[in-house]
Amino acid sequence: MDSKLTLKLNKNVIEQAKQYAKKNNISLSKMIENYLQAVTTRKDDKLKISPLVDSLTGVIELDKKDYKKEHIAFLSQKNS
Repeated sequence: MDSKLTLKLNKNVIEQAKQYAKKNNISLSKMIENYLQAVTTRKDDKLKISPLVDSLTGVIELDKKDYKKEHIAFLSQKNS
């Protein structure tokens, strides 16, 4: 069931939204509805990690090196 909603927004934002909606062949109402639907149906903002990835976490231990410096040194030698 559709209901009417009145919004008070910045005029420039409305114009930009109208242009975007027209360019993407969607009504402004539908665009706002889709946005509100997406925002309100988020279950969890945290990224869910699969059991496989979780089981692999910590398997490899890396040396604590400054990889950026090593990479720069490698590129310097390569270009010499």
